[in-house]
Amino acid sequence: MKLNLYLAALSVCSSGFLFAQNTKPDSTKTINLGEVVITANRLPILLKNNTGSISLVTSHTLLGMPKAIGAEEALRLVPGVRIDNQHDGERVHVSIRGQGILTERGLRGIGVIIDGIAVNDPSGFAPDLYDVDWNTVKKIEVLRGPAAGLYGGGGAAGVLNITTNDGGLKLIGGELSQTLGSNGFTKSLLQLDGRKNDMDYRVSYSRSGGDGYRDHQAFWSNKFYEKLNYHPAKKLSITQIISHTDYFQQNPEGLNIQQLDNLLQANPDACPFNEYQKTNRTTLGFNGTYKFSAKQDVQLSSFFRTWNYKETSNRAAEYRTYTVPGLSAQYNLHLASGAVKHNLSVGTDFKWQNIDMYKLQSAGNPDRVESTDETNLETGLLLANQIIAQRSIGIFGLYNLEIGNFNLMGSVRYDDMTNELTDKMMGPDSAKISQNYNQVSGRIGASYSFAPAATLFANFSQGFVPPSTEELASNPLGYSGFNTHLVPATSNCFEFGARGYIGEKLSYEITVFNMKTENDFFRFKQSGRGNQEVFYGNAGNSKRTGIETSLTYNILSNLSLQVAYTYADYKYTSASIDPVYTDTAYVLTTPPASGQWLPNSPKHQLFAELVYTINKNFTVSLGTEYQSKWAIYTDAKAYSGEMDPTIYQNWQDGFNLFHARLAYQWTLYGIKGELSLSARNFTGVKYMAFTEPDPDGNSYQPGPSSEFFGNLKIRF
Repeated sequence: MKLNLYLAALSVCSSGFLFAQNTKPDSTKTINLGEVVITANRLPILLKNNTGSISLVTSHTLLGMPKAIGAEEALRLVPGVRIDNQHDGERVHVSIRGQGILTERGLRGIGVIIDGIAVNDPSGFAPDLYDVDWNTVKKIEVLRGPAAGLYGGGGAAGVLNITTNDGGLKLIGGELSQTLGSNGFTKSLLQLDGRKNDMDYRVSYSRSGGDGYRDHQAFWSNKFYEKLNYHPAKKLSITQIISHTDYFQQNPEGLNIQQLDNLLQANPDACPFNEYQKTNRTTLGFNGTYKFSAKQDVQLSSFFRTWNYKETSNRAAEYRTYTVPGLSAQYNLHLASGAVKHNLSVGTDFKWQNIDMYKLQSAGNPDRVESTDETNLETGLLLANQIIAQRSIGIFGLYNLEIGNFNLMGSVRYDDMTNELTDKMMGPDSAKISQNYNQVSGRIGASYSFAPAATLFANFSQGFVPPSTEELASNPLGYSGFNTHLVPATSNCFEFGARGYIGEKLSYEITVFNMKTENDFFRFKQSGRGNQEVFYGNAGNSKRTGIETSLTYNILSNLSLQVAYTYADYKYTSASIDPVYTDTAYVLTTPPASGQWLPNSPKHQLFAELVYTINKNFTVSLGTEYQSKWAIYTDAKAYSGEMDPTIYQNWQDGFNLFHARLAYQWTLYGIKGELSLSARNFTGVKYMAFTEPDPDGNSYQPGPSSEFFGNLKIRF
């Protein structure tokens, strides 16, 4: 995870004020958050009245990112969120309140919505964030805490509601941007936008890439995004998007503890087997709102997504072709009687997904050409050949009551999902396997504003985490088939907190929460399957207690400080494990025991940023990023059975990084420009960017040493 330094503009992290940059960078314009509307709850509500934890990241935070390719840059000042950048590219691990920390790739239990279009598949799994070009994002709403009552399996940890920029005010405008930096990094962006009458548009294309700071870590990506907003009538608004992403990342894999003398090397398996991931994905989406009257409206959204995915490891090369359609509908009723307002909604989400998947045995020759014709596969190379068909339906109801300074919000949702696998390598009588899950989840919260300086809120929410596509398809008993031993995890979370502002000097939010999870997940490996193949099981129960704090303080008119702090106490409370997950000859002799820390969960996490506006042209920023030590996992090879597993865990030392940024802005003949220089980890601290919770020891992913970047932006 990294903290980058940005231009003199402050984001909002659930605080009482939004500070927006004025035309003169030595002043700020204060916007009362009583006017900022949040939509991540599926019902619009003023941020100051929100009944649970939510953070808002605005474009002012996003404008000055040195690389603008990873979510850790955009969400650095959001408490409760931990983002591990595994390869210093776009492949990240995201967790909210510890949910999602064990995912091998993608986002587990975190809902992702881009311009009203859902990214999560029917199991609630979001494959990645490659479709997001952070240079083009307008704002991000981060709903923290379980939201299965709103989004089902795609909201067990929280929600990222991402809105990209709309068209500009002129008929034709745009932006050119070029970034160069350490380790061969480069990013080029071209964006055109405009507006005419009842329509606005934006089209962007970017190309980024780099060599990486480790061997076998190169990456590149191409992103295309088209967005059209159309308002043919006062009652009707329509948004249409086309998104295309092409992403490639070499995978150097993790190192074991004996290999840490050379942090730049790749795992010995990575190069001979040419390990990498490649994604090619296209999404077509529509969403719209029709207002029957001031009291009634309906919202509709639909999408169709196709993508191809390939991943190679030291054991198998896996090929997948996805087809993913989806549809959502929501009816809203708004009633008012004097000071009392009622908002009611009912809706449904439909998603389907078909995956055509096969695996070929890997070879040590990276130049080997593999046949994709199933009739011409070399004898013995085909390990799996199957089709996975999934469907999910969610039906929900929402209610919001407003009485003066008091707000009440509640939701209830029923989810039903089916997973069916057809194994082409088996006879028709035994070729099909089905795994189905259903759940009712709820969420209720209240807030009361005593004064601008103090709004108190309390919330109870439930999480529902069905086994995802990735977890089901990783079968420890064979290369094909489902992991039929998995069961859903469920959570209950209580939180309470306060938010507010004092004049134009100070704004804050603090949240305390306690979350209990049953049938929590863990990761393990199997002997004979290669040391990079990961499997999942249910480990038992866990308890998460935490404090999330964000604060913005305007020390002087041209000097500001922003801080985000997270306290996390995440531990297993009991263990009950299916014997199929124990492979005593290789990795696992005992399940995670009561009192063990959940892996990848530092107890303390702090981000702080100080911004000083020198004059109307120059801004300088300094920042720090601190994480305390965290547990990796019990080392089964070192554990002989005589040591108490509640005590013996591998631990990773924490780190404290420092960053800096200098920016120069100008306007010439109506064209605005910015030149910036950024330094990340400028003291050259050696640290681990990510540790995989794998007892076999290939757990360590080193972070980069000092990095430097230069960026030129021209807006016309």
